[in-house]
Amino acid sequence: MMNQYLKELEQDPFDPDEFVERMVRRSMQESRLQDDQFDPEMIHDIFTQAIQDLKVLQERQERKCSRLEQAVQEEEKLYGAKLSEIMDQHSHCVNVFSSLDERMSRCGGKALEVGEKLGAARAPRARSAAARDLLSHLANFLSPGPVLTDLFNDPNKLNEAADVIQKLYTIAQELPPDKFEVAKKKIEAKYDEIERNLIEEFVKAQNQGNLAKMKTIANIMTNFKGYSQCVDAFIETSQMNTLLGKDIFSAVLPLCKKNYTIISNVFPNPDQVMSKFVLNIFHLKLQKYIQTKLADKNDIEKYLRNLYDMYTSTQKVCDELVSAGLVSADGNISTGDLRRDALVNGAMAGANDGYAALEKRRLKAVLSNALNMYYNEKQHVKKQIQGGGFQELRRDLQAVIGTRANINIAQIENYGGETFLSDQLVEKMLNDAKTSFLRCKTLCSSNELPSTAVALLDVLIQQLLIEHVDYALDVGLQSIPIAENKSPPQIYFFEIVNQTNKIVKMFGEDFQESVLPCLSSTSKQSECVQKKTAVMEQLENKLDAGLERSIAAIVGWVKLHLQIEQKKTDFKPEGDIDTIASPACLAVVSYLNTVMDKIYANLEGDNLHAVSLELAVRLHRVIYEHLQNFQFNSAGAMIAICDVKEYRSAACGRSGRSAPAPAHALFDALHALCNLLLVKPENLHQVCEGETLAELDQSILHNFIQLRSDYKSHKLSSFLKGLS
Repeated sequence: MMNQYLKELEQDPFDPDEFVERMVRRSMQESRLQDDQFDPEMIHDIFTQAIQDLKVLQERQERKCSRLEQAVQEEEKLYGAKLSEIMDQHSHCVNVFSSLDERMSRCGGKALEVGEKLGAARAPRARSAAARDLLSHLANFLSPGPVLTDLFNDPNKLNEAADVIQKLYTIAQELPPDKFEVAKKKIEAKYDEIERNLIEEFVKAQNQGNLAKMKTIANIMTNFKGYSQCVDAFIETSQMNTLLGKDIFSAVLPLCKKNYTIISNVFPNPDQVMSKFVLNIFHLKLQKYIQTKLADKNDIEKYLRNLYDMYTSTQKVCDELVSAGLVSADGNISTGDLRRDALVNGAMAGANDGYAALEKRRLKAVLSNALNMYYNEKQHVKKQIQGGGFQELRRDLQAVIGTRANINIAQIENYGGETFLSDQLVEKMLNDAKTSFLRCKTLCSSNELPSTAVALLDVLIQQLLIEHVDYALDVGLQSIPIAENKSPPQIYFFEIVNQTNKIVKMFGEDFQESVLPCLSSTSKQSECVQKKTAVMEQLENKLDAGLERSIAAIVGWVKLHLQIEQKKTDFKPEGDIDTIASPACLAVVSYLNTVMDKIYANLEGDNLHAVSLELAVRLHRVIYEHLQNFQFNSAGAMIAICDVKEYRSAACGRSGRSAPAPAHALFDALHALCNLLLVKPENLHQVCEGETLAELDQSILHNFIQLRSDYKSHKLSSFLKGLS
């Protein structure tokens, strides 16, 4: 049991309550008797024995702990003594290291001092030896005849010969010219010869791809005056037989990247060499290619298209070089970095000189040709239309005289409803103009851009808005029938208004997208906005005049038709008849429905509101005055009410249309007035004081009641005395 207790006590974590519970369960099992009874004395003995065992176990563990503590104390003493010994050894080592370090410092100082003394002693000897060698080579040049020294005749010693001749060349510049003229010439000749040989060797190494040799020669050539020739030779060789395809712009970036790697490994000043490499591409290769492409100016359209393509392609190449870090966007004069704009201008080399005049001429020609083709397709010859109040008065007088005399004096031509406006034509013209403005913004300098954009806008306004839209409005105004015409006037001006509004909207969008970006933050912007506003006001005035004339023609015909066709018997029939609208009314309503369909199909917004209201007001006035000319019996009053209902339906709305509220109010009042023609005499006073008629002037009510055929017979005036 001792081992069992020990295992349970060593469990982690140890729970004493759980330990006691386990002992209880075991003792219950051991003391269990029959019929689930247990022996309490046996349980007591088991617990007593367990307590004694635990005490023995405790004593045993305490003795074991004492032994372990004593062993730990002994080991601690041993480790303390050993650590003290190690610390003493460490202190000794530190002292030894400091002593050695001091001795090494003294030795190093002495070695450095000795080295400096040796160098100082060797340098004069080395300079003397070099001077002796130079004097020996100089003596060879001073002696008559050619220089036969092996150093200058051995190709394998070219680098050494280059070093010597460069020094001799420097010395020769200080020699008196009279006494040493021959020697100086011989040195200069040999200098030039070695310089050429170095460049030739550099080119050979370049063709062989020997970067190490190229780098060696480039470093030597930096001390020669022909170093730039070496760079030029490299650039010429690198760009030979390159950039020859149809699209040479796409090959520029790969060529520059490839050679930048070589330049960085070969030349001591790679940035300057790379700048010269790129400059040579733009100022020679691309410039020549662009000049060839733009040589033919006979076809202006093709020339301008090529000019724009060349310019944008050049800009794209520059942007690619900037992104690759080969060209600076702004440039740096001190470091020799190339500026993007300078490269573009160098490649174009004045190719866009005179561009503005060509673009203006091209746009004018394109738009004019488009207009001419359009009118030719319509088989229409443009006319000189004179405007002004006198011409309008003359036309109206001729039309009135011609109508009454049955002669066509005014010669009003409606062209079969042709509006002479085309959305497709306008879209094409705006696209052509958009192309011009895009090129203008790209190709013009900041100083030329505003004036060029204004000139192009003038062309667009003249050709599109004046020659096309304004002319169509003039023709449309001339084609509107006069108000005194006996036949129902055909009004096509509403279609003109619809198309004009679409075109003006298209022009406004194009103005925002294409014109204003060219003029932002310039004094010309307000000038262009004023020009646009002035033209729009001119078109708006003609639209207003046309709508006014159209309404007058419609209302005039209604008035004339009712005067001619409306019979007195229509409102004073005899016998029983069907109460339907009169024939004259039905003819007018049929025509008005056609007109209103056109108005609602072609007008919108404020125009629709204003025109529908004005037409309703004028029709109401005509109908009101027209009814004043008749006498009405009961049946006739019903017909009049039917007529007014039809007029209201036509003028105020049907099939989902809805005229402005004032128009409904007018016809509601007229309908209520017609009820006065039908109501019983004793009810007149009540009806006149109703909601609809109470606001009308009493004279209007009196005048309308007097139109009743029974006014005198029924002495209706007596019923109206209380209204005043």
